[in-house]
Amino acid sequence: MKFTYLFVLLAFFSIGHAQNSQITGTINSENNGAVSFAAVSVKNLKKGATADEKGYFQFNNLTPGTYTLVFTGMGFSTQEKTVDLQENEKLELNIVLKENINTLQTVEITGRKEKSYRNTKSFIGAKTEIALKDLPQAVSYATKELIADQGSIRVGEIVKNFSGVSQFTFYDDISIRGFRINGGSNTQLLNGLRTSTGFWKQPLANYLERVEVLKGPSSALFGNASPGGVLNRVTKKPLDQAANSVSFSTGSFNTLRALADFTGPLTEDKSLLYRLNLGYENANSFRDLQFDKNLVFAPSLSFLPNDKTSVNFDLIYTSSKSILDRGQSTYENNLYSTKTSQSLNSTNDYLNEETYIVTTSLNHQFTDRLSFSASYIRTGYNEDLLEHRGANKYAVNADGTTIPTAIEMQVFMRKRKRYIDNLSSFLKYEAKTGALSHNLIAGYDYAQEQVPAGGSQLQATGYRNADNTGSIATYNPNNKSAYLLDAQGNPVPNVAHFNLSNPTGSQQLKDMSKYFYQARPFDPTYYSLYGVYVQDHIKFGAFQALLGIRYDEYSDRENYTKDNENKVKQHSFLPRFGLTYTVNPNINLYGTYVQGYNPQTASSLSNPNAGGPFDPLTSNMVEFGGKSSWFKEKLFVTLALFKIEQKNTLYSANDPANIDLLRAIGKEESKGIEIDVNGNITREWSVSVAYSYNEAHITESPIVEEIGRQKPNTPVQQGNIWTRYNFTYGALKDFGIAMGSNFVTTRNLSNNATQTIPGYTLFNAALYYNINKFKIQLNANNITNKTYWVGGYDYIRLFPGAPKNWMLTLGYSF
Repeated sequence: MKFTYLFVLLAFFSIGHAQNSQITGTINSENNGAVSFAAVSVKNLKKGATADEKGYFQFNNLTPGTYTLVFTGMGFSTQEKTVDLQENEKLELNIVLKENINTLQTVEITGRKEKSYRNTKSFIGAKTEIALKDLPQAVSYATKELIADQGSIRVGEIVKNFSGVSQFTFYDDISIRGFRINGGSNTQLLNGLRTSTGFWKQPLANYLERVEVLKGPSSALFGNASPGGVLNRVTKKPLDQAANSVSFSTGSFNTLRALADFTGPLTEDKSLLYRLNLGYENANSFRDLQFDKNLVFAPSLSFLPNDKTSVNFDLIYTSSKSILDRGQSTYENNLYSTKTSQSLNSTNDYLNEETYIVTTSLNHQFTDRLSFSASYIRTGYNEDLLEHRGANKYAVNADGTTIPTAIEMQVFMRKRKRYIDNLSSFLKYEAKTGALSHNLIAGYDYAQEQVPAGGSQLQATGYRNADNTGSIATYNPNNKSAYLLDAQGNPVPNVAHFNLSNPTGSQQLKDMSKYFYQARPFDPTYYSLYGVYVQDHIKFGAFQALLGIRYDEYSDRENYTKDNENKVKQHSFLPRFGLTYTVNPNINLYGTYVQGYNPQTASSLSNPNAGGPFDPLTSNMVEFGGKSSWFKEKLFVTLALFKIEQKNTLYSANDPANIDLLRAIGKEESKGIEIDVNGNITREWSVSVAYSYNEAHITESPIVEEIGRQKPNTPVQQGNIWTRYNFTYGALKDFGIAMGSNFVTTRNLSNNATQTIPGYTLFNAALYYNINKFKIQLNANNITNKTYWVGGYDYIRLFPGAPKNWMLTLGYSF
């Protein structure tokens, strides 16, 4: 028996002794930058590993023998290395992978594995994946890591990190280089495809991998688009390794938020991957009566049956219950006369929105040189609204003079739906002609939007007629006998004026049956567009050229579904020329010229009362700049100088009979300089910096006074800095601290040439504590409690920023 015990002990010792060998190493690119999160596998063994952000990998407890290791990284050629491992040997390898543009994904199917403020690749600038340093156009972006560190949850909070980008209003509504885009205009993108939001409310961003802005006209890529740039929301895609997290947040304004993110393979061979993002929010606001109750359900599947085919499915369903906030009103020409918390709403009000976005995409590699990609996205939006809102003017006395402390009111009850479809497909072919290498793309896009029959609105506005049987839209003091007058001889409003000196009384519950309503239908609308384009990404030595041309045809069906239906067509040829020169592995210089256009028919404008049809917007941009990487490619810097010209921009007509009526001006120009910095200075120190100087002026207009005036809600200067440091040793080990600031200068308002809103500087901070799989995070925003406004139309519709606030988040990853 003793011999048996001794034999077992010796055998156990021998096995343990024999399996004490180890293989470690680092994976770098040819320019000595770490290949973060590369995959490493051992042939003939069911062993795999993923390198960390420094490219480091490790295999422990190996038996002596011969092993073949396989190294793969997105955008790099696969490499194998065979090694002989001796007993007790600790073998250290240094692997250098060669970049291979031909192996890059054609469309974004599987998730990004980088875990920093830096993003090295993009699909937005060239339809297929391209290194950002090689793209001859500026791109600003924020990764999910930066978004999470700042505690941001909406795009309006995120865009402060971008040079030349700012909020225009509370809504899903931003300005890029002085040109306005919004969620209802169908010029925002989701995964590179045109889609829409409800405009009024910004959707939650918990399902986003990153938010990015391609600067300048992008019509040559995506069809009609803003000359300032296009905003793209990139959704989180499935990962081939399990990664799950949940978080709970609470903080100022009675906020409660719960988020979850689950991902990983569904099959052993990792041919089917999944991701599921969930979100719930129940929050009030610093604004009177305002609240948001949001639900997000966002599953995603990636099917990878072989190395030549990939299929992706995404669904984003959002349900939002809230009140529509039309902004703060002040006493006439007195910006600080009312509290920024004051809204014009009544407790009756509500806004219920429901949106779904379904995306399916296919990528297939026919040969080593030829591939095909197709993506389809369907968006459905449903709106149910009741609101008390200002009529965008001050109330009047019997003699027609304004009452500077009272706002004329109106009531809207509205229901409507919208449906948007977008199909994008292209062939990609790789070829060589002598010393030139080509990545050729030939594509076809189709998009359409339909507003179906049934949308309608009840509107109560104006002043009561003399018989008190109806209302008149505007008050005419020269015809007093037509109006119902009160004891003081003043006209009686259909909807009681909002008394700015007694907001509580004006916000009380209203008897909706007391108003006189006028019904207004929303006629069905339908427009479609298609585009065909070719593009060639040419490489020749240190030079790269990105050349493209697109033909777009836009069709709007006036009087859709009626007997006098008429199809109106607009078309455009859109060239694009870009050149990049590689000075050295860390510095690229570039220049580009692009043209853009955007139809302005009644169907394409989000406001049915805007008028039109108008001539399309036409634009062009010249941009020069440089892109540079530092600290072994951990920090990325972009510098851009640009000049944009646009014709036929629409501005308010200032028509009292139709406050929504627009007019076209001649020409406007935007020129300036931008700087964006993203990434890590050290492994522990992350930074995001942005600065822009932008002169955006009207240069031609029939109204002489407008010429030379800075465009609305466009600061001449703005900037942002955010930096985080993680302590990795000492008494503060596992703690992190972050600080940030953003500023903008004075801005002009949209509808009043004499009114401005002041510039501001805000300070924010955050504390982090990570231990094992738990995370505790505390964000504090607007620490100095600065009073400021993110934008506005005039002093009746101002959009104030939040006072000082905090948010505590508890997270768990598993």
